[in-house]
Amino acid sequence: MTFEKFFSPSSVAIIGASHTKGKIGYAIAENFVRESFKGRVYAVNPDTTPILGLPTYKSVLNIPDKIDLGIIVVPAVFVAKVLKECVKKKIPLVIIISGGFSEIGEKGKKLEEGLKKVLKKSKTRVIGPNCVGVYDSATKVDTLFLPIDRLKRPKQGNIAFVSQSGAVGSTILDWLAVEGVGISKFVSYGNAIDVNEAQLVNFLAHDENTKVIAVYLEGIKSDGKQFMKIAKQVSKKKPIVVLKAGKTAKGEQAVASHTGSLAGSERIFAAVFKQTGLVEAQNWEELVDFAKAFSMQPLPKGGKLAIVTDGGGFGVLAADETERMNLELPEPSASMVKNLKNKLPTYVSLHNPFDITGDATTERYQLVLEEILKKEFDGVIVIALMQVPTLDNKIINTIVSMKKFGKPILCCMIGSEFTERVEKMLENNEIPVYQTPERAVRAFASLNYYAKKKKEIM
Repeated sequence: MTFEKFFSPSSVAIIGASHTKGKIGYAIAENFVRESFKGRVYAVNPDTTPILGLPTYKSVLNIPDKIDLGIIVVPAVFVAKVLKECVKKKIPLVIIISGGFSEIGEKGKKLEEGLKKVLKKSKTRVIGPNCVGVYDSATKVDTLFLPIDRLKRPKQGNIAFVSQSGAVGSTILDWLAVEGVGISKFVSYGNAIDVNEAQLVNFLAHDENTKVIAVYLEGIKSDGKQFMKIAKQVSKKKPIVVLKAGKTAKGEQAVASHTGSLAGSERIFAAVFKQTGLVEAQNWEELVDFAKAFSMQPLPKGGKLAIVTDGGGFGVLAADETERMNLELPEPSASMVKNLKNKLPTYVSLHNPFDITGDATTERYQLVLEEILKKEFDGVIVIALMQVPTLDNKIINTIVSMKKFGKPILCCMIGSEFTERVEKMLENNEIPVYQTPERAVRAFASLNYYAKKKKEIM
């Protein structure tokens, strides 16, 4: 069965929808009313007074129409009863938002086992429990119960996010929205009594709107061998960036009390990353940074990186990080140096990093970038400090025009309002911008790592 209807159902039943503002069941109902969701929406509540104008029924069994997606938001002790009704109604897909299951201990584990028994002989597939569910930027299916004035939703894009933790996943969404980075789909799967991370990644491999898959993972809910097999297959098609939490002893304990998962040691997951082509992020900043690079830029054909800057110190910082990342930072050929010397001031440094100094103009950047990307290098990091009076908005078109070479271009810019406006315009044109040279270098390293791994596993 396809999972497509989790993200684009024709009809939705919100079971546990509330008349009271501030309740989770009200917030989810409000999402479907507020957003431009095109399908039919029904509320289920013992009080059948319409909720936000939605037709309201005592039970999902009373709804006269076929339902594609059920969203359960009732206390844990009532979830099994409601799920049985969804199965009887032949609802193919259900999201259980409710918490209070294996993550709270033995009492919750028994309730969770009860849900599994309900599903055992049914065709109904379930995401959750203990999750925030899904968000689709195109269809506007939105089960996030976090109000839009506190958690902004990202625009449409090509990054899909899969998160075991609703808190981590939704916070990343809020950050991406502020940064102006788009997503295709988001799913928080919580305790994963049925649908697991491997199945979701496999589904996203075939999603036309998704170019890169980003995953926050605490423990593997699927069979380990199944996960590795699917990860390797999907990595041949699309990059999967994974932030694996719970790799330390204390982290493992925290994971067990959060989603009831077995976390797995750092050594085990190091082997998984190596064998499957997954790209590892060390923290959630890298998770977003790497996903942004894959979303906006092509893969490099090799690891020869050039760094161009109008601030020598930032070039040094970037050079340090390239060595830590085992990237190549080769010197330009004699012919390239000769070509550039004829066109540039004598005080410009034509080593790599290329320091075109604090009086750099847009024209100077253009000359150097054209020469670099034409032949000898596989990608470039452009560090442009916009505080210098010789640079203006023209640099945006100059950098964007370098996409004609089909090589990765990543930028580093640091500054206040003027710089931030330039950053936004660059990212609107699919040029990723990072606030430190180290972050830009690590993002390029992730592109280079995946490009090499992809060749190995093909």
